This record gives sequence, C-alpha cells and structure tokens, in this order.
Amino acid sequence: MSWLFQTELFGFTLANWLYFVVLCLGFIAVLLGGVAYTTLFERRVISLMQVRRGPNRAGPLGVLQPIADGVKLFFKEDTVPRTADKVLHRLAPAISLFAALAAFAVVPVGDAYLIPGFGTLQLWIADLNVGVLYLLGIASIGVYGIVLGGWSSGNKYSLLGALRGAAQLISYEIVLGMSLVGVVMITGEMSLRGIVQWQAEHQIPLVLLQPVGFVLFVVGMFAETNRAPFDLVEADTELVAGFHTEYSGFRFGMYMMSEYMAMITVSAVATSLFLGGWGGPFGFLPGPWWVVVGVILFLFLFVWVRATIPRLRYDQLMRFSWSWLIPLGLVNLAVTAVLVVLLDS
Repeated sequence: MSWLFQTELFGFTLANWLYFVVLCLGFIAVLLGGVAYTTLFERRVISLMQVRRGPNRAGPLGVLQPIADGVKLFFKEDTVPRTADKVLHRLAPAISLFAALAAFAVVPVGDAYLIPGFGTLQLWIADLNVGVLYLLGIASIGVYGIVLGGWSSGNKYSLLGALRGAAQLISYEIVLGMSLVGVVMITGEMSLRGIVQWQAEHQIPLVLLQPVGFVLFVVGMFAETNRAPFDLVEADTELVAGFHTEYSGFRFGMYMMSEYMAMITVSAVATSLFLGGWGGPFGFLPGPWWVVVGVILFLFLFVWVRATIPRLRYDQLMRFSWSWLIPLGLVNLAVTAVLVVLLDS
C-alpha cells in the first residue's frame, strides 16, 4: 500500500485523495439520511401541534416512513410536458440539490480528532479563508435550479413561481450578507472554522455581540429556503405548486431533498456563526454534539413557524425586505463598525 503515499496527482498523494473522497461520501451519506428523517420530524411535530397522529404505519412509530416515501418517489412515473425544454427540465432539480449539498463543504461540524490506529479525523471538508463568500456564492447558484425548473416546464404558473423565487432570493441574500458582515467585522475572519475558534477562545457566542445580525440571519434563512411564511414561490392557492408544478417522481423528490438539505445547512451555519459551533456556547457541551443540538433546535423553529404563521402576500414579502430588514442591516453594520474601531483603539 506504500504506492498510495508515493504516487501524486495534482500535488496530492493518492492516499490524500482517497481520504478526501471517503470524507465527502461520509458527509453526503449522513446529510441525506438527515434529510430523510427531517421529513419525518416535521410531520410528527406538526401532527402533535395539530393534535393528530402523524405517520405511524411504516415501522415502529413510523420510523420507516421516509424509506417508504423514497421508494415510492423513485419508482413513480417521471412525466415531462411536451412543450418543456427536456434537457433543462431534467437538469434543474440536480442544480438545486448540488447547491444545497455543496454549501455544507465549509461548515465545521467539529474539530480535528486523533483516532488511534487511523490518524487524524477532521470533521469538515474544506477550511476556506473566504468561507463566508463561498456560502453566499453557492446560495446564489441555488436560484438557478428554481428559475430553470419553472422556465423549462412551459407552464405559466411554474414561470411565475420561478420569477417570484428569483426576486425573493436576490432580496433576502442581501439581508443574509449584511448579517454575516457584522460577524466578519468582529472576528476578523471569513473562515467558518476561524469564526468558531474565535468564539471558543473568547468564550462568548456571537449571538450576544450581534443580536440584530442573528435576527436578520434567521429571517433570511427562512426566505432562502422558501419556507413558510416565505413560501410564495410554491403558493398552492394561486400557483398550483409553483416552480415544480410539472415535476413528478424522483425529480420532484430531488426538489424536496434540496429544500430540506438547505434547512439543515443554514441551521448548521447559524449554529456555527452565532451559537459557538462545536466549541459550544461559553464552553458548554463542546464537540459535534452541540452542532447537532443546534441544528435540531433550528429545524424545530422551521416547523413551528410553518405550523403557526400564515403565508405573507408577495408585496408584503418584498416590502419587509427592502423597507425594513435592509435598512436595519445597514444601521447594524454602522453601529458595529463604530464599536469595533473604538474598542480596537
């Protein structure tokens, strides 16, 4: 096996490439499993809130329901409209799912751990020094899956949903960017791992230093994932189902997977940037366990909001961003900049 450590490809040994591939496959397997059981988590929580039973037939307490749903979608007929752009119609769901998965590449779930007989295991895929910019760039790619899916379907309701999605994501990406700039200004880091380490060293979660930024991020992540009350891109009352009206079978399942994958990703990002990440808030519960707890708490918030707050009108959605959130973000950045300069001097 020594040839694995001697043969190089693009400056890395084959052993390094093998380790990276196995690490990526491990992350993807865990995330896709998490996506499947997030659907069960949402259905069970909403059923409790509405005094219903929820899924309880497939397996004990319904734990096999996500597997049953996946098998059903996989074998369901995949129909494509006659007037659709068939290439883009098939490609669009894959773009959405890829963007949701790729965004997790810079999220540190834990620190590097030494495993006897194996070596060092790092619980992140890539530690980019521009991780925050990478997240915003990948988020902007995700809108192409929605726009292309709606446009290529040849359905006017799908097209309207796609146009809504483009306008909504552009508007709320500005809000997300502003919420992250305050974190970067305080820590002097754009690497997510560096931001987590800053919080661990100072023993203070950034939610206490950037409460306004945290609120802006939470609101923005609801809009970025098209979740209620910001699910205007798939408003069934006027758009049938929005951008994915003409999708069925496995490709419709890919759109569902991308939505839940995006929910997990933004929950992990919020935990890392504002709640201490794997360092834990104030050093409490350090390790990947706190990231898991934080993700579950944010997923519960997603479900709770969906079950309690009605959908906004589209003009209310856009006015809320441009008239309230963006000015609030600008004020927060100005105050943060002044405080950083005063404290540094």
